[in-house]
Amino acid sequence: MNVEAIAKEKIDAWFAEWTELEGKIHAAHDARNGEAKGLMEMATLLFDRLVQEAGDEVLPINGIERLTFIKAKPGQYACYRQLDELFKETKKRAARLRLQTAKK
Repeated sequence: MNVEAIAKEKIDAWFAEWTELEGKIHAAHDARNGEAKGLMEMATLLFDRLVQEAGDEVLPINGIERLTFIKAKPGQYACYRQLDELFKETKKRAARLRLQTAKK
Protein backbone atom coordinates (compact mmCIF):
# COMPACT_ATOMS: atom_id res chain seq x y z
CA MET A 1 0.00 0.00 0.00
CA ASN A 2 1.27 3.43 -0.92
CA VAL A 3 0.53 5.56 2.15
CA GLU A 4 1.26 8.79 0.30
CA ALA A 5 -1.20 7.85 -2.47
CA ILE A 6 -4.05 7.47 0.01
CA ALA A 7 -3.46 10.86 1.62
CA LYS A 8 -6.70 12.81 1.79
CA GLU A 9 -5.55 15.44 -0.71
CA LYS A 10 -4.56 12.82 -3.28
CA ILE A 11 -7.75 10.81 -2.84
CA ASP A 12 -9.84 13.98 -3.06
CA ALA A 13 -8.15 14.83 -6.38
CA TRP A 14 -9.05 11.41 -7.81
CA PHE A 15 -12.63 11.80 -6.67
CA ALA A 16 -12.94 15.32 -8.04
CA GLU A 17 -12.04 13.86 -11.43
CA TRP A 18 -14.58 11.07 -10.94
CA THR A 19 -17.31 13.53 -9.93
CA GLU A 20 -16.80 15.46 -13.15
CA LEU A 21 -16.89 12.29 -15.25
CA GLU A 22 -19.84 10.93 -13.28
CA GLY A 23 -21.93 13.99 -14.13
CA LYS A 24 -21.15 13.59 -17.82
CA ILE A 25 -21.93 9.86 -17.75
CA HIS A 26 -25.23 10.47 -15.99
CA ALA A 27 -26.19 13.14 -18.55
CA ALA A 28 -25.19 10.82 -21.42
CA HIS A 29 -27.43 8.07 -20.03
CA ASP A 30 -30.30 10.53 -19.66
CA ALA A 31 -29.82 11.77 -23.23
CA ARG A 32 -29.29 8.24 -24.58
CA ASN A 33 -26.84 9.71 -27.07
CA GLY A 34 -24.31 6.86 -27.09
CA GLU A 35 -21.57 8.85 -25.34
CA ALA A 36 -21.84 6.93 -22.07
CA LYS A 37 -19.70 4.01 -23.24
CA GLY A 38 -16.66 6.18 -24.08
CA LEU A 39 -17.02 8.13 -20.86
CA MET A 40 -17.30 4.91 -18.86
CA GLU A 41 -14.14 3.59 -20.48
CA MET A 42 -12.37 6.77 -19.36
CA ALA A 43 -13.81 6.33 -15.86
CA THR A 44 -12.65 2.71 -15.59
CA LEU A 45 -9.15 3.81 -16.61
CA LEU A 46 -9.31 6.44 -13.88
CA PHE A 47 -10.31 3.78 -11.36
CA ASP A 48 -7.54 1.46 -12.57
CA ARG A 49 -4.95 4.23 -12.16
CA LEU A 50 -6.24 5.02 -8.67
CA VAL A 51 -5.93 1.39 -7.57
CA GLN A 52 -2.56 1.00 -9.24
CA GLU A 53 -1.17 4.07 -7.49
CA ALA A 54 -2.75 3.47 -4.08
CA GLY A 55 -2.42 -0.31 -3.98
CA ASP A 56 -4.81 -3.25 -4.11
CA GLU A 57 -5.69 -2.76 -0.45
CA VAL A 58 -8.05 0.06 -1.41
CA LEU A 59 -10.17 -2.27 -3.55
CA PRO A 60 -13.54 -3.07 -1.98
CA ILE A 61 -14.80 -6.62 -1.54
CA ASN A 62 -14.98 -8.42 -4.90
CA GLY A 63 -13.77 -5.22 -6.55
CA ILE A 64 -11.91 -7.07 -9.30
CA GLU A 65 -14.98 -9.10 -10.28
CA ARG A 66 -17.14 -6.00 -10.24
CA LEU A 67 -14.64 -4.08 -12.38
CA THR A 68 -14.53 -6.97 -14.85
CA PHE A 69 -18.34 -6.80 -15.09
CA ILE A 70 -18.17 -3.05 -15.72
CA LYS A 71 -15.49 -3.35 -18.38
CA ALA A 72 -17.44 -6.08 -20.21
CA LYS A 73 -20.39 -3.77 -20.96
CA PRO A 74 -19.42 -0.19 -20.12
CA GLY A 75 -22.37 1.34 -21.96
CA GLN A 76 -24.97 -0.17 -19.64
CA TYR A 77 -26.55 1.94 -16.94
CA ALA A 78 -26.12 -0.87 -14.40
CA CYS A 79 -22.36 -0.73 -14.97
CA TYR A 80 -22.37 3.02 -14.37
CA ARG A 81 -24.16 2.51 -11.05
CA GLN A 82 -21.74 -0.26 -10.12
CA LEU A 83 -18.72 1.94 -10.90
CA ASP A 84 -20.20 4.75 -8.82
CA GLU A 85 -20.52 2.34 -5.89
CA LEU A 86 -16.96 1.11 -6.40
CA PHE A 87 -15.68 4.68 -6.22
CA LYS A 88 -17.69 5.38 -3.04
CA GLU A 89 -16.51 2.19 -1.35
CA THR A 90 -12.91 2.82 -2.39
CA LYS A 91 -13.02 6.30 -0.87
CA LYS A 92 -14.29 4.87 2.42
CA ARG A 93 -11.72 2.11 2.38
CA ALA A 94 -8.88 4.57 1.72
CA ALA A 95 -10.05 6.68 4.67
CA ARG A 96 -10.11 3.60 6.90
CA LEU A 97 -6.60 2.61 5.79
CA ARG A 98 -5.38 6.17 6.46
CA LEU A 99 -6.73 5.96 10.00
CA GLN A 100 -5.16 2.55 10.57
CA THR A 101 -1.74 3.71 9.41
CA ALA A 102 -2.01 6.88 11.51
CA LYS A 103 -2.60 4.76 14.65
CA LYS A 104 0.58 2.74 14.06
